[in-house]
Amino acid sequence: MPELSLPEQILAVLPTVRERHDPRDLLHVVLKQAAHQAYAVAFSDPAGGAVRLAPFGELRFPYVRMGAVDSVNLFDLDELILFAFYHLNRTRYHKVADIGGNLGLHSLMLARCGFEVHCYEPDPVHAELLQANLERNSVQGVTLVRAAVSSEAGELEFVRVKGNTTGSHLAGAKANPYGELERFPVRVEAMGPILERADFLKIDAEGHEAEILCATPPQAWRGKEAVVEVGSAENAERIFAHFHGGDVRLFAQRLNWGEVTRRDDMPESYKHGSLFIGGRGEPMPWGAA
Repeated sequence: MPELSLPEQILAVLPTVRERHDPRDLLHVVLKQAAHQAYAVAFSDPAGGAVRLAPFGELRFPYVRMGAVDSVNLFDLDELILFAFYHLNRTRYHKVADIGGNLGLHSLMLARCGFEVHCYEPDPVHAELLQANLERNSVQGVTLVRAAVSSEAGELEFVRVKGNTTGSHLAGAKANPYGELERFPVRVEAMGPILERADFLKIDAEGHEAEILCATPPQAWRGKEAVVEVGSAENAERIFAHFHGGDVRLFAQRLNWGEVTRRDDMPESYKHGSLFIGGRGEPMPWGAA
């Protein structure tokens, strides 16, 4: 077996230190810095040359600027933690919804785990780049849906934040969008049928996550699990109130994946890490797959 590169070593160690995934932990801080440097070198090629990234195989992911951020930021440590989780649970899940597909990196990793993926991305610029990334990696099993997700199907206004297109969002999802903005209508799919189809969901909806989650009755989550980015205190409040006290259990990265039992345990920003929604009545599965 070939020696692991530094990016591969960082990815490999993450499941073994799950008790130190809290973004405030010194080990997380050090690994985050090391990962940024290592992945910036590995994925700096605008042509998207092949990079081996065990256990996911060769990855072709061209360097792209998205305003103030770039495609290297998509390999942030908290994203790598999720990639490691996907692979560890490659036999646990089968049908996955990737809500907020961006350039397709999560869908690519999910597909490499053998999952059948429906990926939702409303920004036409990102959707084109996403489709190209799937094709250059010969990915099978990903269906790209060029739409946003909300409580109901239809059409809504989308706000593209030109200075940071990773922060683009449905109108109203963020109180004070900054910088130069573009506004245009996008197609919207309803969350209900998406949840019904999937057994696992990754949700990065840029401020719209509470609207999406609170549109689903807690009993609809039976047997389902998800990882979610929570973007504000208001959304944290709504999500906690929606699920607390029922059969659906919440677990937070900021608690090293311990159970959320109080409102103050909830993440309120991407800086706090992800929220895990457990509809199987079990803790987040970090054991062997």
